[in-house]
Amino acid sequence: MTGFVSFVGSGPGDPELLTLKAVARLGAADVVLFDDLSSGPLLGHVRPGAELVAVGKRAGRPSPTQAHVSQLLVDHAATGARVVRLKSGDPAIFGRLEEEIVALRTANIGFEIVPGVTSASAAAAAAAIPLTRRLSARRVQFVTGHDVTGGLPQGLNMAALADADATTVVFMPKRTFAELVARLVAHGLSPDTPALFAEHVGHPDQRLLRTTIAALAADPEATAGSAPALILYGPLMEAA
Repeated sequence: MTGFVSFVGSGPGDPELLTLKAVARLGAADVVLFDDLSSGPLLGHVRPGAELVAVGKRAGRPSPTQAHVSQLLVDHAATGARVVRLKSGDPAIFGRLEEEIVALRTANIGFEIVPGVTSASAAAAAAAIPLTRRLSARRVQFVTGHDVTGGLPQGLNMAALADADATTVVFMPKRTFAELVARLVAHGLSPDTPALFAEHVGHPDQRLLRTTIAALAADPEATAGSAPALILYGPLMEAA
Protein backbone atom coordinates (compact mmCIF):
# COMPACT_ATOMS: atom_id res chain seq x y z
CA MET A 1 0.00 0.00 0.00
CA THR A 2 1.71 3.17 -1.22
CA GLY A 3 0.51 6.72 -0.84
CA PHE A 4 1.37 9.86 -2.74
CA VAL A 5 3.18 13.08 -1.85
CA SER A 6 2.26 16.55 -3.09
CA PHE A 7 4.95 19.18 -2.66
CA VAL A 8 2.87 22.33 -2.33
CA GLY A 9 4.08 25.90 -2.42
CA SER A 10 2.26 28.01 0.16
CA GLY A 11 3.44 31.36 -1.14
CA PRO A 12 4.92 33.98 1.20
CA GLY A 13 2.27 33.63 3.90
CA ASP A 14 -0.81 35.46 2.63
CA PRO A 15 -3.59 32.83 2.38
CA GLU A 16 -5.07 34.70 -0.60
CA LEU A 17 -1.92 33.94 -2.59
CA LEU A 18 -2.45 30.18 -2.38
CA THR A 19 -3.26 28.62 -5.74
CA LEU A 20 -6.52 26.74 -6.25
CA LYS A 21 -4.52 23.55 -6.70
CA ALA A 22 -2.76 24.12 -3.39
CA VAL A 23 -6.08 24.56 -1.61
CA ALA A 24 -7.43 21.37 -3.20
CA ARG A 25 -4.41 19.33 -2.13
CA LEU A 26 -4.60 20.62 1.43
CA GLY A 27 -8.29 19.77 1.58
CA ALA A 28 -7.67 16.20 0.42
CA ALA A 29 -4.57 15.43 2.49
CA ASP A 30 -4.40 12.81 5.23
CA VAL A 31 -1.10 14.20 6.53
CA VAL A 32 0.44 17.67 6.15
CA LEU A 33 4.10 18.26 6.94
CA PHE A 34 4.52 22.03 7.12
CA ASP A 35 7.29 24.57 7.55
CA ASP A 36 7.17 27.36 10.15
CA LEU A 37 6.48 29.91 7.42
CA SER A 38 3.62 27.78 6.08
CA SER A 39 1.58 27.68 9.26
CA GLY A 40 -1.13 29.89 10.75
CA PRO A 41 -4.15 30.74 8.58
CA LEU A 42 -2.80 28.67 5.67
CA LEU A 43 -3.56 25.51 7.62
CA GLY A 44 -7.23 26.48 7.78
CA HIS A 45 -7.59 24.77 4.39
CA VAL A 46 -6.65 21.39 5.85
CA ARG A 47 -9.63 19.10 6.37
CA PRO A 48 -10.67 18.19 9.93
CA GLY A 49 -9.03 14.98 11.10
CA ALA A 50 -5.90 15.32 8.99
CA GLU A 51 -2.61 14.92 10.85
CA LEU A 52 -0.47 18.07 11.09
CA VAL A 53 3.27 17.66 11.53
CA ALA A 54 5.52 20.68 12.08
CA VAL A 55 8.91 20.19 10.44
CA GLY A 56 10.12 23.77 10.08
CA LYS A 57 13.80 24.64 10.25
CA ARG A 58 14.74 28.09 11.58
CA ALA A 59 18.21 29.47 12.21
CA GLY A 60 19.25 29.36 15.85
CA ARG A 61 16.37 27.14 16.92
CA PRO A 62 16.12 23.38 17.51
CA SER A 63 14.94 21.91 14.22
CA PRO A 64 14.48 18.50 12.64
CA THR A 65 17.25 17.41 10.32
CA GLN A 66 16.62 17.23 6.61
CA ALA A 67 17.16 13.47 6.71
CA HIS A 68 14.46 13.15 9.36
CA VAL A 69 11.98 15.21 7.32
CA SER A 70 12.65 13.11 4.22
CA GLN A 71 12.15 9.91 6.20
CA LEU A 72 8.86 11.19 7.62
CA LEU A 73 7.58 11.71 4.07
CA VAL A 74 8.51 8.15 3.16
CA ASP A 75 7.05 6.68 6.35
CA HIS A 76 3.70 8.44 6.04
CA ALA A 77 3.33 7.71 2.33
CA ALA A 78 4.20 4.05 2.92
CA THR A 79 0.97 3.71 4.93
CA GLY A 80 -1.06 4.69 1.86
CA ALA A 81 -1.65 8.26 3.03
CA ARG A 82 -2.08 11.28 0.83
CA VAL A 83 0.71 13.50 2.07
CA VAL A 84 1.21 17.21 1.51
CA ARG A 85 4.66 18.65 2.08
CA LEU A 86 3.82 22.33 2.54
CA LYS A 87 6.75 24.62 1.79
CA SER A 88 6.87 28.40 1.95
CA GLY A 89 7.12 30.34 -1.29
CA ASP A 90 7.77 28.03 -4.21
CA PRO A 91 9.00 24.52 -3.30
CA ALA A 92 11.67 24.55 -5.99
CA ILE A 93 13.43 27.74 -4.84
CA PHE A 94 15.84 27.23 -1.94
CA GLY A 95 13.49 24.71 -0.34
CA ARG A 96 15.77 21.62 -0.38
CA LEU A 97 13.20 19.98 -2.60
CA GLU A 98 15.68 17.75 -4.40
CA GLU A 99 16.73 15.91 -1.24
CA GLU A 100 13.12 15.01 -0.46
CA ILE A 101 12.44 13.93 -4.04
CA VAL A 102 15.47 11.64 -3.97
CA ALA A 103 14.16 9.97 -0.81
CA LEU A 104 10.76 9.37 -2.41
CA ARG A 105 12.22 8.02 -5.64
CA THR A 106 14.45 5.66 -3.67
CA ALA A 107 11.34 4.34 -1.91
CA ASN A 108 9.35 4.18 -5.20
CA ILE A 109 6.77 6.67 -3.94
CA GLY A 110 4.95 8.91 -6.40
CA PHE A 111 4.89 12.66 -6.05
CA GLU A 112 3.93 15.91 -7.73
CA ILE A 113 5.07 19.52 -7.40
CA VAL A 114 2.49 22.27 -7.01
CA PRO A 115 4.30 25.59 -7.55
CA GLY A 116 3.67 28.59 -5.34
CA VAL A 117 4.23 32.34 -5.41
CA THR A 118 7.86 32.95 -4.54
CA SER A 119 8.61 35.64 -1.97
CA ALA A 120 10.68 37.45 -4.62
CA SER A 121 7.59 38.02 -6.76
CA ALA A 122 5.50 38.88 -3.70
CA ALA A 123 8.05 41.44 -2.48
CA ALA A 124 8.21 43.13 -5.87
CA ALA A 125 4.42 43.25 -6.03
CA ALA A 126 4.16 44.67 -2.51
CA ALA A 127 6.64 47.41 -3.43
CA ALA A 128 4.86 48.03 -6.75
CA ILE A 129 7.98 47.42 -8.82
CA PRO A 130 8.68 45.05 -11.71
CA LEU A 131 11.42 42.44 -11.45
CA THR A 132 12.34 43.12 -15.07
CA ARG A 133 12.58 46.41 -16.95
CA ARG A 134 12.76 46.99 -20.67
CA LEU A 135 16.36 47.75 -21.72
CA SER A 136 17.79 48.06 -18.18
CA ALA A 137 16.90 44.81 -16.38
CA ARG A 138 16.54 41.99 -18.86
CA ARG A 139 17.70 39.33 -16.41
CA VAL A 140 16.59 38.23 -12.94
CA GLN A 141 18.81 36.10 -10.72
CA PHE A 142 18.14 34.44 -7.38
CA VAL A 143 20.93 33.63 -4.93
CA THR A 144 21.07 32.39 -1.36
CA GLY A 145 22.83 34.56 1.20
CA HIS A 146 24.22 31.69 3.26
CA ASP A 147 25.34 28.11 3.00
CA VAL A 148 24.88 25.24 5.47
CA THR A 149 27.45 26.82 7.81
CA GLY A 150 25.61 30.14 7.92
CA GLY A 151 28.35 31.95 6.02
CA LEU A 152 28.35 33.52 2.59
CA PRO A 153 28.51 30.67 0.03
CA GLN A 154 31.84 30.03 -1.60
CA GLY A 155 32.24 30.02 -5.34
CA LEU A 156 29.66 32.70 -6.07
CA ASN A 157 29.76 34.15 -9.58
CA MET A 158 30.60 37.66 -8.49
CA ALA A 159 30.75 39.00 -12.04
CA ALA A 160 27.13 37.97 -12.53
CA LEU A 161 26.03 39.24 -9.12
CA ALA A 162 27.72 42.59 -9.77
CA ASP A 163 25.91 43.02 -13.09
CA ALA A 164 24.26 46.46 -12.91
CA ASP A 165 21.79 45.46 -15.63
CA ALA A 166 20.29 42.56 -13.70
CA THR A 167 17.76 42.40 -10.89
CA THR A 168 19.26 40.27 -8.13
CA VAL A 169 17.26 38.74 -5.29
CA VAL A 170 19.17 37.54 -2.24
CA PHE A 171 17.32 35.00 -0.10
CA MET A 172 18.27 34.62 3.58
CA PRO A 173 20.60 37.65 3.40
CA LYS A 174 20.68 39.13 6.89
CA ARG A 175 23.89 37.70 8.30
CA THR A 176 26.05 38.04 5.22
CA PHE A 177 24.82 41.01 3.20
CA ALA A 178 27.53 43.40 4.39
CA GLU A 179 30.20 40.93 3.27
CA LEU A 180 28.41 40.41 -0.03
CA VAL A 181 28.22 44.16 -0.68
CA ALA A 182 31.94 44.58 -0.05
CA ARG A 183 32.63 41.94 -2.67
CA LEU A 184 30.09 43.42 -5.10
CA VAL A 185 31.65 46.86 -4.87
CA ALA A 186 35.11 45.33 -5.35
CA HIS A 187 33.78 43.78 -8.55
CA GLY A 188 32.57 47.14 -9.86
CA LEU A 189 28.96 47.49 -8.68
CA SER A 190 28.15 51.03 -7.54
CA PRO A 191 27.57 51.46 -3.78
CA ASP A 192 24.57 53.61 -4.76
CA THR A 193 22.81 50.70 -6.49
CA PRO A 194 19.14 50.78 -5.41
CA ALA A 195 18.10 48.09 -2.93
CA LEU A 196 14.85 46.91 -1.40
CA PHE A 197 14.83 45.18 1.98
CA ALA A 198 11.62 43.15 2.30
CA GLU A 199 10.80 41.49 5.61
CA HIS A 200 7.92 39.14 6.48
CA VAL A 201 6.42 39.57 3.03
CA GLY A 202 2.78 38.61 2.74
CA HIS A 203 2.05 39.10 6.44
CA PRO A 204 0.26 42.02 8.13
CA ASP A 205 3.52 43.25 9.66
CA GLN A 206 5.57 43.14 6.46
CA ARG A 207 8.26 45.82 6.19
CA LEU A 208 9.64 47.33 3.00
CA LEU A 209 12.71 49.57 3.06
CA ARG A 210 13.99 51.31 -0.06
CA THR A 211 17.65 52.24 0.18
CA THR A 212 21.00 51.49 -1.47
CA ILE A 213 23.23 48.46 -1.09
CA ALA A 214 25.88 50.48 0.73
CA ALA A 215 23.44 52.13 3.14
CA LEU A 216 21.79 48.82 3.92
CA ALA A 217 25.11 47.07 4.52
CA ALA A 218 26.23 49.89 6.83
CA ASP A 219 23.10 49.76 9.01
CA PRO A 220 22.85 46.44 10.88
CA GLU A 221 19.80 47.69 12.77
CA ALA A 222 17.86 47.86 9.51
CA THR A 223 18.10 44.10 9.07
CA ALA A 224 17.96 43.09 12.73
CA GLY A 225 15.25 40.75 13.94
CA SER A 226 14.20 37.15 13.39
CA ALA A 227 11.53 37.60 10.71
CA PRO A 228 12.37 36.10 7.30
CA ALA A 229 13.58 38.61 4.74
CA LEU A 230 15.11 39.04 1.33
CA ILE A 231 16.96 41.82 -0.44
CA LEU A 232 16.48 42.94 -4.03
CA TYR A 233 19.03 45.14 -5.74
CA GLY A 234 19.65 46.44 -9.23
CA PRO A 235 17.83 48.92 -11.51
CA LEU A 236 14.72 49.00 -9.33
CA MET A 237 11.95 51.44 -10.14
CA GLU A 238 11.72 54.38 -7.76
CA ALA A 239 8.61 54.85 -5.66
CA ALA A 240 6.00 57.18 -7.11
